[in-house]
This record gives sequence, structure tokens and C-alpha cells, in this order.
Amino acid sequence: MKEKTFQPDRVFSYFKAEWKVLLVVTVFGLIYNVGLLARPWFEGRMAGYLVKVLNGIGTFSGMRLLVCAYVAAIATVQISRYIKRFYVRRFANNVNRRMKRILYHSLVRKSRMDLAEEGEGDVMTKAILDVDDCVEGMRKFTTEIFDTGVALTAYIGMLLWYDWRLALLCLIFPPISYVTAEKMKKIIQKNGAAYKMQSGALSAATLDRAQNAITYRVFGCERERRAAYEEQLTAYEKAAVKANIWSTVLPPIYKVISMASVVFILYFGQKNVLGTGWSTWDIAAFTTFLSCFLKLSGKSASAAKLFNSVHKAQVSWKRIRPLLAPVEETPETAAKIQKEESRAALHLRHVTFSYPNGAPILKDISFSAKPGQIIGITGAVACGKSTLGKVFLCEYPYEGEIRLGDTELRELSEQERCETVGYLGHDPELFNDSIEHNVLLGEKKDPELYLKAVCIDAEVNEMPDKKRTLVGNGGVRLSGGQAQRLALARTLCHLRPVMILDDPFSALDKKTEAEIFSNIRQLAGDAIVLLISHRLYLFPQLDQIVWMEGGRAIAAPHETLIKEVPEYAALFEGRYTQEGGAEHEA
Repeated sequence: MKEKTFQPDRVFSYFKAEWKVLLVVTVFGLIYNVGLLARPWFEGRMAGYLVKVLNGIGTFSGMRLLVCAYVAAIATVQISRYIKRFYVRRFANNVNRRMKRILYHSLVRKSRMDLAEEGEGDVMTKAILDVDDCVEGMRKFTTEIFDTGVALTAYIGMLLWYDWRLALLCLIFPPISYVTAEKMKKIIQKNGAAYKMQSGALSAATLDRAQNAITYRVFGCERERRAAYEEQLTAYEKAAVKANIWSTVLPPIYKVISMASVVFILYFGQKNVLGTGWSTWDIAAFTTFLSCFLKLSGKSASAAKLFNSVHKAQVSWKRIRPLLAPVEETPETAAKIQKEESRAALHLRHVTFSYPNGAPILKDISFSAKPGQIIGITGAVACGKSTLGKVFLCEYPYEGEIRLGDTELRELSEQERCETVGYLGHDPELFNDSIEHNVLLGEKKDPELYLKAVCIDAEVNEMPDKKRTLVGNGGVRLSGGQAQRLALARTLCHLRPVMILDDPFSALDKKTEAEIFSNIRQLAGDAIVLLISHRLYLFPQLDQIVWMEGGRAIAAPHETLIKEVPEYAALFEGRYTQEGGAEHEA
């Protein structure tokens, strides 16, 4: 099947994609389930032949031959069962891997705000537990098509062949178990949904305790947080019990309902043996009919149980389906835009921005930048400079225009925008992987160039595994300055036409900062770099400065701002003196 025809938000597509595996399942499933008829048939034959042996009619060699044939038939059936289940499990593993890959691909494309609003715990539950439950429902459905559907058909056919009247009478109760299972749908789904929500809340509480453990300990809040976590844990346990109790209680009820017809077999079957019923049976026929019905009852109970499993899977599918919507890939378009806009000018015209239901943070901001320029953005605390950098990510709508050449930023697709704008925020966001992989992210480049550019190459070479050293989750094994420089190396490795660097030198000394700045200017080439910083001694070297105050901005060269904006002059002089600018200049 061609991948482009695959629809990730359609359950049938996953079955269609695994048609080769399901073909093997079908062949051996049919052999196994049709072969199940051999067991009650042989059991009936052996019971009848045993009576003949006891009466001196049958021989031991005949019984031995019948037993050997029975063992051979059962062995064939069980081998087919093993192969069928092996490939059913392979089907489930393939679907699980494919579904999680699509879901993770969708998650990494969601904005930070969307993920924050959804909640980390709920996202984790969807990405792991919901996918597993959904795939488990698909696996059981695939299994029961043969273990229940085909087997039921075969058993019913056999019962009808022996005595169609008694068979129809016995088939009254199994459908009742199906109806009962369907009636339990709302309860199963309601408790399943409550369990998933509580699972997400517990995951969020667990993450909170892990991430903020030191803070809670330092400020003496550990006891309160422990009590709050215990409450979450208790609520989760109650939800889990309510969700799982029905799975434990209902199957025996379904089986009892399905087996109620045994009374008819015992009554009318004995008449058939005595020759006064609808058919004439011997002991072998009676044993075969009873054994066949008992197996049918067990399969009927499994079919009813399957309904509840599917209902639970439906809850998970509804939760994850929005995350499985097809994502249009446009790598050729994105590459074309990156190439065309690599030498285009950047224009912000009357940009105004506010978070939902909030007051405007940015007000009527306008400035332009040419390819190859480094633009400094600074201002007092809480003036909106970091917000201005985030506006380029288009996570929330803005008013006005942000154009790179003739291209409006918000009109680009998510992937096109990622290929156009590079962003480095305050959080390095390093992965629990090697230094090399954190820089390259799959690119076939030499990481040494970028490690050297950010002045971390010597430190890396002193580490035990050098560039293959694992940095830990979030870069926990690195110092703050090392983590910051490693994230900057990654940003430079994946250069974009517009680069947003939000305070990338905050954890660095002045000498290292100056060296890295010089390397950035060389590596950036034709890219437009917006450098957000409160460290101003390098600002005289920048092509233009954007001074922000009260959500508004003034863009001009450094010398002009020094003369025309007293606040900037005062801030620069204060920072310049504080940072030892005179000594540096000398």
C-alpha cells in the first residue's frame, strides 16, 4: 500500500496497511478454528468406542489408533493457533509503532501553548496508555474474528447437523449475553474515560513532584505536596477500580447466560439417546453435542467480553484521534521558500500582539532588517522583548504584518515556517542523548565546527566520551553555560533565513561572549539575526538596535539611540560601566 493513501485518523487504514500480516493470520486462523471441531468430534468418537471396548466389541488397537489421530489433530490445531497468535501480536506491535510515530510527530508540531493548555500528564497518557489500549482493542478484535466468529459459525453448523431443533432452542441464550454486553456500553465508556482523565492528572502530579522536588523541600512545602499527591493517587486508584471491576465481573455473567441452554440439552438430549426425542443419538453423539455447545458457550462469552474491550478502545480512540489527523508534508516547498527568502529583507509593519483575553503587550511595532544584519533588541524588564521574539513562532495570532520578502509569516504552513525561522529561547531544551546528536539532530554535518563556534569544543574533548557524552534529560549533566552554548551550537547548525536568539549569552563571561558573537557573524552569512539581550556592551557592533518600552519600539543605529533616547543611553552607560566596557574596549 502506498503511504500517501494512508489515513492515520481512520482505524481501517491500520488494518489495510498490515494486510500481509493479516493474510497469514487469516490462513492459520481458519485452520485453527475449523480444526477446533475435531476435538468434540474425536471426544465423541472416543467415548463411543470406549463403550464398545467395555462391551467387548471394540479393540485396544482401534482405540489407540483413534487416540493417535486425536493427538495429531490437536497438535495441528495448536501449531496453527501459535502461528496465528504470533502474527496477531506482530500486527498489534506494527500498529502500535506506527500509531505512536504519527502521534509523536503530531505532538512535536503542536505549539508550546497548546501543549501547556492540554497538560503534560494528559499528553503522556494519550501518547502511551491510550495508544496501548486502542491497539489492544484492535488486537482482541482481530483475534476474536477467528477465535470467536469463525469458531461460533463452525460450532453452530455442527449443532444444526446433529439436531437442528435442539440447536435452535440452545441458541436462544447466547444472543442475550451479546445484548447484555451492549447495554453495558455506557457504563464501560464512562468509567474508562474517568480513569484516563485521572491517569493524566496523576502523571501531571508525578512530573510536578519530580521537577520541583528541591523547591518544595527548600521552602518546607514537601508535606503539603505529599498530601496532595496522595489525594491524586487515591483518586486514580478509585477510578482504576471502577474501570476494571466491570471487566472482572461481567465475563462470568456473560458465560452463565450463554450456558443456560445446557438444561435443554440434558432434557431433550437424553430423549434422543433413549430414542424418544427429535433425533436418534448414541452416547458418542450426545457427548459430541454437549461438548460442542459448551465450547460455543465459552466463545459466546468471549464475544460478549469483546464488546466491552471494543468499548474501552473506543474511549481511547476518541481521545487520540485528533492527534492522528493527517499532516501535510511540504519539504520541497519549504526548501524552495528557504532558498528564495535567504536574501530577502524582513519587514515588521504595525505589529500588535496580546495573549488571549489579555491586554496588548506589543503595540504598533515597525522596523526592517536586511540579509546579513544582526539586530539588537533590548529594553527594561517586562518591556515585551521576549514576547516579540515569540511572535515569530506564530503560536498566537498577531495584528499587522511580518514579511520576509513578499511572504507573510502567518500564511506559511507549520513546516514552511520552521524552515524559515530559527528560534532559541531561554530554555536550552536538550535531549537525553549525546552532545553530537543534540547538535546535529540527524543532519550529516561535522559537529566540531559548531562546538568550536560556541567555544565549548575544548570542554567537550575533556569529557570521558567526548562528543558522544550523554547530557542527561534537559542537559542535567552540563553546567548552565555549557547547556546554553550547546543549544546555541544546535541553532547555528540548523541555520534559517531569520534567527531569533533570546538572551543566548546570559550565562557566559564577557570574553567568551565576544568570541562567540564574532563566530555568529561569520556563520550567519545572509541570515537576519535578531539578538534579544540585556547585555549591551556588544550593541555598538550591531547593525541596528530596537529599543522597547511600554510595548512600543524605536529602531535606529546605536549612535542615534544614544543621542535621541535618554533611557537607552542611561541603560547602556550603566551596563557598559558595570560590565567593564572601557577595559574591554582598551
